[in-house]
Amino acid sequence: MVNPLRLLSSPTLRSLSSGIVRYKSGGSCLEVNPYKELSSWGELTERAAHHIFWTELFRGLLVTLGHMLKEPATINYPFEKGPLSPRFRGEHALRRYPSGEERCIACKLCEAICPAQAITIEAEERSDGARRTTRYDIDMTKCIYCGLCQEACPVDAIVEGPNFEFSTETHEELLYNKEKLLNNGDKWEAEIAANIEADYLYR
Repeated sequence: MVNPLRLLSSPTLRSLSSGIVRYKSGGSCLEVNPYKELSSWGELTERAAHHIFWTELFRGLLVTLGHMLKEPATINYPFEKGPLSPRFRGEHALRRYPSGEERCIACKLCEAICPAQAITIEAEERSDGARRTTRYDIDMTKCIYCGLCQEACPVDAIVEGPNFEFSTETHEELLYNKEKLLNNGDKWEAEIAANIEADYLYR
């Protein structure tokens, strides 16, 4: 293998004034002209700008500047919030009828279908013969937000609402009871009803 340093120091390698580099080896001759001969001052200026002023660098900076002047793709959360789908599965809630009566009829279908076994229900019969829950608990740390409880409910009592900002500092705060779920339903009823109305054709 030929040592590159030896080639560079060889007298057979020389640069001519025309820019042609000629290397003689074994009687053969290889000519390379990396610098095309300029025919006009315009080409000279263009090549100087290309090599001296790094035009690619400035083109890249112009692309960056163009993106800086565009409308940002991010939002200033929490002061700005993006749109949510009507099918968004957020914090759970128990709904009431417009009369104020709770919708849940204690059929326990949601408890039976829950794959994470996060729902616990206890019920009893009231004096008017209707069944109502005396206990409705959801362990939000077990919930996988699959939405099966909402799909199984025959009266749209248990739903997953639009609220996604319900972080807590303790585990106990994520153990929702019936009172907490009913309060969520009262708070988000307008949004929940609008989402169900928007999605009813696909359910």
